[in-house]
Amino acid sequence: MAEKIIFHVDVNSAFLSWTAAHRLLVLGEEEDLRTVPSVVAPLDDVRRGIVLAKSPVAKKFGIQTGEPVGMAMQKCPNLRVVAPDYGLYVTASRAFIALLQEYSPVVEQYSIDEAWVDMTGSTSLFGSPILAAEQMKDRIYRELGFTVNIGISSNKLLAKVAGDFEKPNKVHTLFPHEIEEKMWPLPVRDMFSVGPATERKLHDIGVYTIGQLAHTNVDLLRRRLHKPGEILWHFAHGRCNEDFLSPPAENKGYGNSATTPWDVKDLGEARQVLLSLCETVTTRMRKDCQRGALIAVNIRDTDFHDTSKQMTLPSATNVTSEVYDYACRVLDLLWDRKTPLRQLGVSMGKLSHDVYRQCCLFDTQDYARMEKLDATVDKIREKYGEEAICRARFLNGGVAESMAGGLSKHRRTGVTKAVPEEDMFPKKE
Repeated sequence: MAEKIIFHVDVNSAFLSWTAAHRLLVLGEEEDLRTVPSVVAPLDDVRRGIVLAKSPVAKKFGIQTGEPVGMAMQKCPNLRVVAPDYGLYVTASRAFIALLQEYSPVVEQYSIDEAWVDMTGSTSLFGSPILAAEQMKDRIYRELGFTVNIGISSNKLLAKVAGDFEKPNKVHTLFPHEIEEKMWPLPVRDMFSVGPATERKLHDIGVYTIGQLAHTNVDLLRRRLHKPGEILWHFAHGRCNEDFLSPPAENKGYGNSATTPWDVKDLGEARQVLLSLCETVTTRMRKDCQRGALIAVNIRDTDFHDTSKQMTLPSATNVTSEVYDYACRVLDLLWDRKTPLRQLGVSMGKLSHDVYRQCCLFDTQDYARMEKLDATVDKIREKYGEEAICRARFLNGGVAESMAGGLSKHRRTGVTKAVPEEDMFPKKE
């Protein structure tokens, strides 16, 4: 039986790379944005907008993804700021995935700019894994105009970790026998699924590297981090029990988050963002005939500290106004309003297809009417686009627009279509 070979392919600074490739290949520009200090960010509010992607040169100035553009421009006064083009990104992503599918029928897209590719048994077609990865990487650059990093291993976890090694435009391996040498010396924040909050908890018990995590008593990790602690312990040993070939499971939850264009200090503005997120989340749930009985709200403040809180609902629901009401309650418990916010998220769990509702004598809401109203709004938006109808709350602008969150509206509807592929990647003579 052939050894399992998994590639993790990740576009280097995707939004900026795709913008640069389009300008070079289609618009005929001579300057490559990747070779100058540049960022992708909204142009309507440069002072308070957020950096969505940065060039390698911009990174050398200390510019970080997610920081305000005004701060980035203080670090680099000559910084080039270009507007995002989500239709273009959708087209580039589709072309990227289509090319990967020429190498294997089993391609699992993880996000708009990264995917796993099962290359097991492909040596007779493409040569050794390293040779195949080099060929794939070079072909992506030659035909599509942007670079990628490719990680190679025997499972998805190690392939992803390998893909995050030195960038850009590199191929790296991380097989089980290489874990001690290549992965264990890395800081624990480089471990898949370790965020700032988890990193702080691990530092509190003296765990600073992945190797230290691997050698920490698993019972201690369970006590401090609960079940995720045990999972991280297995990750540190390179163990990943996810079956790459299994069909996609039904959603276990629905969520959405949005980074705000400026610091949110006012409760009304925060609630406007929540309403917008609840609209997108519940719309997706209704489309899949799902209802949720658990709501969670997560926030990120201006110091990049993440916190979250959840609440169990009396009955499973997908009614927008009802979900929004509970989201506001959770936010009131979660946010002390002392530190401004830069990101908010809403997610729904404990899903079911059950249409029954636990009735309460003191609940006067007409849920049947609310469900019919949501269904009508969904039909209008599906036929005419998301901008065809919106709540009055969003008419005068503010910190959020109707149906915000996620990548962009352009991936969800046809209001603004993707750039035609022949315009993004013109055929070479």
